[in-house]
Amino acid sequence: MKTEKMKTIPKDLNLKSYDFELPEDRIAQCPTEKRHGSKLMVLDKVTGGTELKSFTDVPDILPEGALLVANNSKVIPARIFGKKPSGGRVEFLLLTPVPLIEPTVTPEGNKAIVKGLLRSSKPTKTGSEVIFDCEMNLTVLGKGQFGLSEVELKWKGNLKEIFETYGKIPLPPYIRRAADENDTTRYQTLYACDDKAGSVAAPTAGLHFSKEIEDRLREKNIEKAEVTLYVGYGTFSPVRTTDIREHEMHNEYIEIPETTARAIQKAKDEGRPVIAVGTTSARTLEGAFQQTGKICEFKGETNIFIYPGYEFKVVDRMITNFHLPESSLVIMISALAGRDNVLNAYQKAIENKFRFFSYGDSMYIK
Repeated sequence: MKTEKMKTIPKDLNLKSYDFELPEDRIAQCPTEKRHGSKLMVLDKVTGGTELKSFTDVPDILPEGALLVANNSKVIPARIFGKKPSGGRVEFLLLTPVPLIEPTVTPEGNKAIVKGLLRSSKPTKTGSEVIFDCEMNLTVLGKGQFGLSEVELKWKGNLKEIFETYGKIPLPPYIRRAADENDTTRYQTLYACDDKAGSVAAPTAGLHFSKEIEDRLREKNIEKAEVTLYVGYGTFSPVRTTDIREHEMHNEYIEIPETTARAIQKAKDEGRPVIAVGTTSARTLEGAFQQTGKICEFKGETNIFIYPGYEFKVVDRMITNFHLPESSLVIMISALAGRDNVLNAYQKAIENKFRFFSYGDSMYIK
């Protein structure tokens, strides 16, 4: 019997190449006292050189005339708790962005088919019902992988208001505490739009931008344009394939307004750098370009997965946080700055007591 020869995966395409050891105490559990109070690492994507700065240095570091592109989506308190008819507790995390839900109106109220994550001590089965204390219930229609479910949601009144009243901010699992009142404001960017309330995680690179920083950026003639990506399962779903080329991203909804497309094209024409504020902004710009082949107004979905070998078409530079080992996000920034450069910079960040993940410190890739 012949033994099949094991496939050799190039290092940049092997998930294990994006692993690194992170001490538990480097995972930020709370935000800094001030939004702009974080550290900043500057990484030169060409040389791999690094500089240690503070986020307050950003207006001085960014080139005059640069264009920042930021994700204006707002985090909704999408985690809500209900009960099975038997009394068992169920946690439901709504993944379908509320602005995209188109309900059917019935004499009993509203209903819509949505996606979400269900968690309970005993698995919920297809056909199971979950009842909430807010004139809302759901029926499980189908179960997917890793807890992802399709459900029929029924409710009375305004769905956004129901979640804002009864829901909890869905902090990531590595933040080992319950969400508190401070998270209601600090796990949102200052520029998050109320009519874009549909994300289940913050576009965290933007959390560092305070009014003071934004004022100083304007003084330096650094523009800011906005896009929308509703952060959902595609962003935080782990990569589970050793060969990263086999990983499939879940679709996420994106929007690029015409004004933003014009601002980007103008910056490109004038040779000014386009700086994505965060991986979600970068995925929006690159995902839209992938489908249209140009910089233009766009509304639709993207499942773009950016990994080394990809050539960025729109984004020149990026401001981002420090990401989880083996995540699609650390893989993505490695496509921009080089895997060795990124991992060397991360090691330096650990040695210099930088804080990692959502409430952690910042990196500027130039």
